[in-house]
Amino acid sequence: MLDSTFWITVLTIVVVMGAMLTICAYLIYVERKIAAWVQDRVGPNRVGPFGLLQPLADGLKFLFKEDIIPARVDKLLFLLAPAIAVSTALFAFAVVPFGPTSRENVYQFVIAPGLDIGIVFVFAVTSLTVYAIILGGWASNSKYSLLGALRSSAQLISYEIPMGLSILGVVLLAGSLNLEQIINRQADGGIWGWYIWYQPLAFLLFLTSVLAECNRLPFDLPEAEQELIGGYHTEYSALKFGLFFVGEYTHVVTTSFLLVVLFFGGWDFPGVGPLTGFGGAILKLVIFLLKMSSFIVFYMLIRWTLPRFRFDQLMALAWKVMIPLALVNVLCVMVVKQLDPLHPLWLLPLSLILLMGSAALAGSWPRRAPRVLVVSRGHEQTEAMVR
Repeated sequence: MLDSTFWITVLTIVVVMGAMLTICAYLIYVERKIAAWVQDRVGPNRVGPFGLLQPLADGLKFLFKEDIIPARVDKLLFLLAPAIAVSTALFAFAVVPFGPTSRENVYQFVIAPGLDIGIVFVFAVTSLTVYAIILGGWASNSKYSLLGALRSSAQLISYEIPMGLSILGVVLLAGSLNLEQIINRQADGGIWGWYIWYQPLAFLLFLTSVLAECNRLPFDLPEAEQELIGGYHTEYSALKFGLFFVGEYTHVVTTSFLLVVLFFGGWDFPGVGPLTGFGGAILKLVIFLLKMSSFIVFYMLIRWTLPRFRFDQLMALAWKVMIPLALVNVLCVMVVKQLDPLHPLWLLPLSLILLMGSAALAGSWPRRAPRVLVVSRGHEQTEAMVR
């Protein structure tokens, strides 16, 4: 006989999957509205009041479009790639708490509660996303798709290193890999117990790595339309293209939840910690969602604020800047944790000193002068600047 916990878990999975798919659909609408606001235009406003039915129209368009599979593709891998993209993104959300998970509450807002290696599980599952992009680019039998997939593999693997190193300081401070315990440790200290005060440099490194992992601007080189048409999903259409979109936006939602959990106290907010019961749980859920939504809006504003990096700049930022900074940051946390008389708040000035020092070093670093290449065409000569 199956107990009630099983059916509660099944119901939670169904509700969360439905909510995630709905959120992803309306995030496209929100992004188009934010883009219109930044660019001083209108945006979707025809389908339904204020254009609110536009995501439904787009979803129906994906469903009823002709499903085209190009000739000479590896059909099995071509169809498997978008399925991996969306399934890994949804699977990673299984251990991410999206509300209070206290034992005092009748319901815990997480699909798989109490997983002691929660953050490791999230990293392990989300790292599989690179297989979807690689398989999609290679199986498409297109040079543009293959180049986009190769770019993505280098980018995702490179930025997973500083992303993993940046959270080691949080794990050391919390003494646990359990995401629920990390929230509880911050809630015990109130708003000044949030790890953003102890690890601002780690937060900046994690946020930058997340933008690269989600292929968001200024790190969207795998699908840069100027030189790669559409990148790794150039040959995809209809529902298969929609699955890639759902996987990307689901990854955005998951990483936004992680930013709130790791650095901003999760559901914690001044005055709501002691609240219990149904009303307290709903209020904490709303606070969690508002924090998560603020990061999603920030992602979308960044898209229309910063230009795209060159690929060499992208890789240099990861290997020459972010990885060394993340390693030094972890060393600082270990030293402060080892020296008992020091309070963890010493990490705040240390992080700021590291950040400002690296910025000053980068600004004063001697730059190589560009070389001049002389190109002769008949009787004419032209000069081109070559880095």
